[in-house]
Amino acid sequence: MLKKKILVIEDNHAILDVITLILQSEAFEVSGLNRGLEMMHHIETFQPHVIVMDIMLPDSDGRTLLKELRSNEQTADIPVLMISARYHSGNYDEGGLKANDFLAKPFDIDALMDKIYALLPK
Repeated sequence: MLKKKILVIEDNHAILDVITLILQSEAFEVSGLNRGLEMMHHIETFQPHVIVMDIMLPDSDGRTLLKELRSNEQTADIPVLMISARYHSGNYDEGGLKANDFLAKPFDIDALMDKIYALLPK
């Protein structure tokens, strides 16, 4: 059985490492980026089943990256879980575009896993 792939885009190395370790312990194949610049190329090569993406990145805004994802026919249907310490589920959308789900930082590991499992293609 093929492992499900999760792409994590998070600029805080400690958070990225923790999420990666948790997901790997659940038998996911995980790839991490700490910038949004390489996202589309990385998605093309890694082909994730779910993307976990921070809104505030050093080189881009996660909401802008979400728009880019949704406007591309090949990536439009990839489920996205947005995470943020600054925003909450009611105020992070930009132009009416929302991710599949949202999780505020700091978050509980169980809540993170519940949301990821809910987003995985069946």
